[in-house]
Amino acid sequence: MDDKASVGKISVSSDSVSTLNSEDFVLVSRQGDETPSTNNGSDDEKTGLKVKLHNLRFFYLALLRSLQNLALLWTHRGFIPLQTNQEGLKLLYHLLQPPNSEGSSPFTPAADEDSVVFSKLTYLGCASVNAPRSEVEALRMMSILRSQCQISLDVTLSVPNVSEGTVRLLDPQTNTEIANYPIYKILFCVRGHDGTPESDCFAFTESHYNAELFRIHVFRCEIQEAVSRILYSFATAFRRSAKQTPLSASAAPQTPDSDIFTFSVSLEIKEDDGKGYFSAVPKEKDRQCFKLRQGTDKKIVIYVQQTTNKELAIERCFGLLLSPGKDVRNSDMHLLDLESMGKSSDGKSYVITGSWNPKSLPFQVVNEETPKDKVLFMTTAVDLVITEVQEPVRFLIETKVRVCSPNERLFWPFSKRSTTENFFLKLKQERKNNTDTLYEVVCLESESERERRKTCPEAVKPPVSEFNDTFSSRDEKLNCYGFGDVSKECAGKILETWGELLSKWHLNLSVRPKQLSSLVRSGVPEALRGEVWQLLAGCHNNDHLVEKYRILITKESPQDSAITRDINRTFPAHDYFKDTGGDGQDSLYKICKAYSVYDEEIGYCQGQSFLAAVLLLHMPEEQAFSVLVKIMFDYGLRELFKQNFEDLHCKFYQLERLMQEYIPDLYNHFLDISLEAHMYASQWFLTLFTAKFPLYMVFHIIDLLLCEGISVIFNVALGLLKTSKDDLLLTDFEGALKFFRVQLPKRYRSEENAKKLMELACSMKVE
Repeated sequence: MDDKASVGKISVSSDSVSTLNSEDFVLVSRQGDETPSTNNGSDDEKTGLKVKLHNLRFFYLALLRSLQNLALLWTHRGFIPLQTNQEGLKLLYHLLQPPNSEGSSPFTPAADEDSVVFSKLTYLGCASVNAPRSEVEALRMMSILRSQCQISLDVTLSVPNVSEGTVRLLDPQTNTEIANYPIYKILFCVRGHDGTPESDCFAFTESHYNAELFRIHVFRCEIQEAVSRILYSFATAFRRSAKQTPLSASAAPQTPDSDIFTFSVSLEIKEDDGKGYFSAVPKEKDRQCFKLRQGTDKKIVIYVQQTTNKELAIERCFGLLLSPGKDVRNSDMHLLDLESMGKSSDGKSYVITGSWNPKSLPFQVVNEETPKDKVLFMTTAVDLVITEVQEPVRFLIETKVRVCSPNERLFWPFSKRSTTENFFLKLKQERKNNTDTLYEVVCLESESERERRKTCPEAVKPPVSEFNDTFSSRDEKLNCYGFGDVSKECAGKILETWGELLSKWHLNLSVRPKQLSSLVRSGVPEALRGEVWQLLAGCHNNDHLVEKYRILITKESPQDSAITRDINRTFPAHDYFKDTGGDGQDSLYKICKAYSVYDEEIGYCQGQSFLAAVLLLHMPEEQAFSVLVKIMFDYGLRELFKQNFEDLHCKFYQLERLMQEYIPDLYNHFLDISLEAHMYASQWFLTLFTAKFPLYMVFHIIDLLLCEGISVIFNVALGLLKTSKDDLLLTDFEGALKFFRVQLPKRYRSEENAKKLMELACSMKVE
């Protein structure tokens, strides 16, 4: 069994526990732990032991030299040397004391403490270890100490039931304390495997000398069945310690009625050790980065634990993704094969494990040896379905890694073997059905993002909620996706005018007719949109793209799961797309998959399916794919997704400057309530308004986009803000977000309102 990496994985079954560990104990402070003493930093002070040698001082100094010689002998034979500090002397001193000798014992009485006491144990000794959480290393030392032990010591073990407690070794006859180990310094517990000579043994490792050294202490039980019960007691102490570990100071305590749900998400990387196990890789202490071996098979393990508010039920994980780099695009994330998912044995965490083959092409960057003066970044994401939350929730962790040679020996000071990020999930209660409460995601933000926003607000990318908000399909949103019947009827005079224009246009497709722009501003007749859109996009001679499409749909897409996930959520209110496996969904899937293969740099982007669906409603899938390619490349839509959304943030900046010029009072109000453009306009730009607004309005926007370019987005956005100014001036931050999410789409269910908006947008001259 591998050594574990967080408290949430400890088994509560006393028969099944074989290894335990905790990495959060260093966060628990003990008063007086750093208090100076007259010993001036001696070993006795650092281990918390009090030794009074009195008149036997010179005898034990001589004995110390003998033990040091023995340690050198062990080192010469290739063993890790026994600790030869005052604690070892103390144990030997105790061994030489006559039973019940009053006044001669230098040891302190056992303190009264809530604990479980185990007797009939033998202490076999301690040794230094380099990997304090390695089961393989612990079992090796256990075997050595059991076979080499010449002098054993009968002890009683006291294991605390509280996280602030101390593990104590007691004299079984006098109940005096021999040694003690604060629970927060104990890192790992392990038992001997059944069927081996060590099956009656257990051991624990501890952080010694301010975490610069690590030691393992080995014990043998006279009653073998007691081993599992002892490890269960350690598990109890570990869990209590984790539960009481304080949250980061930046995470303010939340009341049970708060709308903020806090999660702690830990990432652990495991590597094949060549012995049939996957062991957790350590982190360099100075750089706080994982140290990976080149070309070694790996596993990613994610532990999700809710830390505040009413507990939410995680239903399942539908995606574990990985990518080199940081601030990566969704299209850069690569799915890993899921091995397992489910609650930890103690029920506190949800654990997801996936296999990672570093030799595959997408991970080549993090499989090449890293220069010693550099570090790499890696991003891991996990998508979870939470029963009470309407849309999936994605937790994303960025971490540093370094890649070393597969033969390099990993000896250096290290800290934890996992990295942990706190997430703040803001939910809004939508409705109750009987006893079920449903929530809508308002915002999901990591602690790191909060800190970045405080120091450099303009560097923060759009909140995850703005992307997720686009893809919900229940309640209000259900009626906002793909609704609004668009009549194909048109006045005869208008059709006649368009007919004449198209006849002239076909004579010379390279030149647009002069009256085209004015006609498009009034809206292209629905019956003609398929033809006009293709002509506007320059797809009149698109045989190459059509043939390319037929080849692309036969290839596999690295974003297949993400595409499949979004298809069901695209225009669910529209008859053509509402049936799972129907013609509409099948064509939409093929277009999105083909584009993700065609444009490897961008791949599939969330929101792309809405634009593809709009095109599919007007033309066959081959032509729809061709127009989609033109919009992405020729009209610059793909630029919004590139280089960490830099162009998208530039658009947000431009929109705010236009607000400052055209709607200054609303601009100042947004400043007062700290509402930024990316909080409401992300899906406007990324989906070209195709996600939430009625189809008769969406189609007209695409008319203008194909005729005049992507700058039309600013006209429509300013029109939406200007017509909603009076309502928005009365809102606070939360009210404004709700208005954009719910009331604004509702307003344009009226075709008359949509028509007025488009007239306003066409009349505005934005430079």
